Amino acid sequence: MKQAKHLSMIRSFHLADWFTLGNAACGVGALFAIMSYLQSQGVMHLFFACALIPLALMFDVFDGRIARWRQQSSLLGRELDSLADVISFGVAPAAIAYGVGMDGLWDRVILIYFVACGVSRLARYNVTAETLAQGSDKVKYFEGTPIPSSLLLVIVIAIAAGYGAIGNQLWFGMIHIGPWQLHPLVLMFAVSGSLMISRTLHIPKF
Repeated sequence: MKQAKHLSMIRSFHLADWFTLGNAACGVGALFAIMSYLQSQGVMHLFFACALIPLALMFDVFDGRIARWRQQSSLLGRELDSLADVISFGVAPAAIAYGVGMDGLWDRVILIYFVACGVSRLARYNVTAETLAQGSDKVKYFEGTPIPSSLLLVIVIAIAAGYGAIGNQLWFGMIHIGPWQLHPLVLMFAVSGSLMISRTLHIPKF
């Protein structure tokens, strides 16, 4: 029996897959940066975390274009892309929101909902991609907003941080619903998550 070569999976990666891993690396870097912010309260760590999300989007855009240019798409690449997107555009934005002060129990419920919607959105896309492509090699439209649209939420947080509106100074303040806290700004994550899992919202894919 022939022994499998070490690192055979890595050798099978296409060029586009390395860009996908760059996307994932940016997401993990953003998580580390927001943890550093929570430890030190150094706002530059927060800005760095936010800056890594648009960089992740650049990697996400280029991996698809490179795959089409080189005509080297694969099921592995599609799964890698979804897993990277969960980190960079699902978990990382939710962690950034928590880090800047959306940390009440109701906030956490909404942030968990947002991430769950993102995971569900990507799973649905993977399952229905061939149907949505309608016989071509490219999906014509998205059902619901794509998960990288969470970049808009991160931009809002970065702007708020620039004005010092973080922590106890978060825009719209904080309210109590029952015994638990809710920061109304977190509702933008509830809206974003709901739009991602919408079946009636069709967005053309360019």
